[in-house]
Amino acid sequence: MKKLTLIAIVGALMMISSFASAQTATGALTVTATVNGSISLVFNSDASGVALTGAGSNAATLAFGNVSAYGALGAGVSRAVGASNFTVSSPFDVLVSKSNSASANYTLKAQLNAVDATNAWQVGGVAVTNAAQSTVTATGAYGSNVPFSLALTIPFATASGTNISNAVNFTATAN
Repeated sequence: MKKLTLIAIVGALMMISSFASAQTATGALTVTATVNGSISLVFNSDASGVALTGAGSNAATLAFGNVSAYGALGAGVSRAVGASNFTVSSPFDVLVSKSNSASANYTLKAQLNAVDATNAWQVGGVAVTNAAQSTVTATGAYGSNVPFSLALTIPFATASGTNISNAVNFTATAN
């Protein structure tokens, strides 16, 4: 019996010894990253303009609603009547932010998404067409809402009930 007990004790010690010397492995993960400067552009509603749908994003909608040369207009819409056309306009804000960049300011350009051979478009008093980008500002200030006015000039010859729809694509480039 003493032999059996001794064998059991030796076996138990061998088991404990194998648990105590658990096998391990080590390694090192080297991490690298290169920081790139970046800018972002979002549209915000201007307090005196039409409330933008999607404000706070880079894909907002400015809906003038029903417009006419002499009838009532929606809140935030202004109008000027000419000899053969009328212009509706509304202010909106552009917010360009930067990070990890030494850029002092940015250039903002605008371009119509599609041809509009009937109506005239302006952003901040600058004519905008689909043919090429137009510079709206050459030295935009980062980090604050910059107000611009979107103006749409419509000829009197446009039929009642005509829907006008287009997109103005904006590009902000760090200077």
